[in-house]
Amino acid sequence: MTHDPPARRGSPRVTPLVALTVLLLLAIVLAIRVGAVGIDTAAVVRALLGDDGGTTGAIVRRLRAPRALQAALTGGALALAGTCYQALLRNPLADPYTLGITSGASLGAVLAVVLGLATFGVWTLPVAGLVGALLALVLVIRVAYAADGVLDRRTMLLSGIAVGSFSGALVMLIVSLADDQSYRTAMFWIMGTLAGATWEQVVLLAAVLAAAALALLPQARALNLLAIGESTAATLGVEVERAKWTTLLVASALTAAAVAVAGTVGFVGLVIPHMLRLLWGSDHRLLLPASVLAGASFVVLADLAARTVVAPSELPLGVITALVGVPVFVVLLRRRSPT
Repeated sequence: MTHDPPARRGSPRVTPLVALTVLLLLAIVLAIRVGAVGIDTAAVVRALLGDDGGTTGAIVRRLRAPRALQAALTGGALALAGTCYQALLRNPLADPYTLGITSGASLGAVLAVVLGLATFGVWTLPVAGLVGALLALVLVIRVAYAADGVLDRRTMLLSGIAVGSFSGALVMLIVSLADDQSYRTAMFWIMGTLAGATWEQVVLLAAVLAAAALALLPQARALNLLAIGESTAATLGVEVERAKWTTLLVASALTAAAVAVAGTVGFVGLVIPHMLRLLWGSDHRLLLPASVLAGASFVVLADLAARTVVAPSELPLGVITALVGVPVFVVLLRRRSPT
């Protein structure tokens, strides 16, 4: 007779979510407190409540709080999208980069920089990145349908790789022909940054993430079955095509929104779902909300490192997530490998 492991007794979904929520809150408080000017927790609370109108209040409300929250929303969106792609494509290596959406966003933003459109306002790069990401998604779907007339996961994966590679090549070509200023701006965006975080972007990304969560959480059972196989899911009552389209479009919108405001931030959507599956299994009723919380904490802490490790200079956020994500991913792969 077998017994459930202790970690899964009692409240198998509530306990991990509570722990991850506490971790996220601590990460956000730490990100707001730490910087060139140290701020204690009491001062942070006063500033957030609007009781501090001095320099500390300005630092907290205008700089650190929106940046920390935007980091959390970016990480949550990317991790949730990665979880969905891995279930939809039944590929543990799938992530927001797989379908070429990230490369499409980079292409849109780089074009805006090189064409001088970035001078039109802070929303120029996010809007250009969003347009590029959505166009890449449309192209991936068109290529996949042209191949065999259905939304097949293998064909979609291959078309995503092709579109992503082509977009990446165009990005490198454009950057190589850009002037020095455009080159620096484009490269820093490509490597990921939250330096331009604003409350407006926080609100926009929060709205996208909330809408995505409301659309995806009811799909948890369908994702559990799709991860096994489409025929099994259909036999058990899942509307396979509807579930696939809903998951694909919502995950792609999450990726586009996150990349549009933060640039290219890698390994979040790849590593976080793997880690959570090893800890708590593959039930998407837990995995979907847990991925949001864990991805949010990861990016908040990574962004904190990006702006403090070599202060007063700042490292690209994508560099930090890659430096942490690659070793963690290798360890996770070794744990999954048979001995």
